[in-house]
Amino acid sequence: MKRRLRPFGLRTRLVLAFLLVAAVGCGTTAALTYQAARTAILEQAQDTAVAAFREQVATLRIQLPVDGDALRGSLFAIAKQGKPRPWRVYAEYGALRVSSTDRPTSSVLTPELRARAQGRTHGSFQRVVKNGTAYLTIAVPALVKPGPGADGVPTGLVLYAVVDMSGEQENIEAMVAAARGGVLPALAVALVPALIAARSVLRPVRDLRRAAHSMGRGELDTRIQAKGSDELADLARTFNESAAALESSVAELQRAEARARRFASDVSHELRTPLAGMLAVTEVLDEDAAHLHSDTAAAVRLISAETGKLADLVEDLMEISRFDARAAELHTDEVDVAETIRRTLSARHWTDPDQVVVDLPDGIRARLDPRRFDVVVANLVGNALRHGRPPVTVRLSTDGPWVVTEVADRGPGIAPEVLPHVFDRFFKADPARTRSTGSGLGLAITQENVRLHGGTVMAADRPDGGAVFTVRIPL
Repeated sequence: MKRRLRPFGLRTRLVLAFLLVAAVGCGTTAALTYQAARTAILEQAQDTAVAAFREQVATLRIQLPVDGDALRGSLFAIAKQGKPRPWRVYAEYGALRVSSTDRPTSSVLTPELRARAQGRTHGSFQRVVKNGTAYLTIAVPALVKPGPGADGVPTGLVLYAVVDMSGEQENIEAMVAAARGGVLPALAVALVPALIAARSVLRPVRDLRRAAHSMGRGELDTRIQAKGSDELADLARTFNESAAALESSVAELQRAEARARRFASDVSHELRTPLAGMLAVTEVLDEDAAHLHSDTAAAVRLISAETGKLADLVEDLMEISRFDARAAELHTDEVDVAETIRRTLSARHWTDPDQVVVDLPDGIRARLDPRRFDVVVANLVGNALRHGRPPVTVRLSTDGPWVVTEVADRGPGIAPEVLPHVFDRFFKADPARTRSTGSGLGLAITQENVRLHGGTVMAADRPDGGAVFTVRIPL
């Protein structure tokens, strides 16, 4: 069987699920590592800078009132002690602005930092990103002690340090790039166990699919090799148990069917000889019925008619038995289909135009088994005459590579609930009807004969009333 490609089959979904889990794991690990490393880098640099700046401010000797030139010199000295990065130091004292740079103040310093510095004696710090560059800003107020052991008192002078953190930012971005670059190799490595895992899961599924197809073809002895103790192995063992039970049941059904076919065939065969004798006797009795008492004559004619029906039933049963045993054979010949139909109607004395109307164009030739095609036409026309109303129309035509024979009547048609069962054996449209003029096998034999020719037969209702049976046989 040709294997169909499934873009989103089970294998693809398993591999994608495995890779998705690997990607989520890699991403989560990278994110947590990045967060921890980023915090460590920034906090280390931040703590070092804040502690060093506070130490430098604490050693600053403040004399009030503040002298701007002296203060600038002190700022230069503090800026030289900057770590882990160089500092830019600024001082604010009332309206006085002094710095270690050529600018008196910095735009990086925020009003929030200034407000916190004024309210806290130990100072404050803030990380600021300006124009894509990260800065650490530190504010420490200068204190004076009024006496030994006394707490420091703010002087109103606040010193600020601005530390460029671009180096740390570059380190963090390098970590992000490394984490991003490691995702694809990690996924490539994860693809190998994903394929191995998908293969280990799909192998039992493929075996199960092949086994199911084999059983569908009638190979009921198909079994799957069950390995391991996981769910797939349990599924394989369950399949084997079900297959064994099914094989046993089918074998028993086949034996029962064979016994039934053999019984019907044997009974039909055994009945032929006594029926032949009974038919001969009833023919003699029929000839003398006119000379018998009226009651005796009626009984004789009834026995003769029922014996004829029994003979027809036995012949039909033997024919069905041959179909069931696949023993029915075709003996085809190239025939004129219209002439074959005319001979069928003539042999049964269905030539009265009030009973049967024909539309049989000459020149349509096909390879048919004349005997079996005769049975098909006779059964359909006889069924139409018995259960429909005359005139019955027999129409012959061609449709591409098919020869089409239609038999239609003017009766009440076929009820919708009956239509699917008209070709069933012994089916009766009226369950209350216990007796029938036919054997109940005529349409079933017709269908089998048409199938033997490689054709089809269908039953339907005509739009203007009546039933129509259509036989299509290859030319």
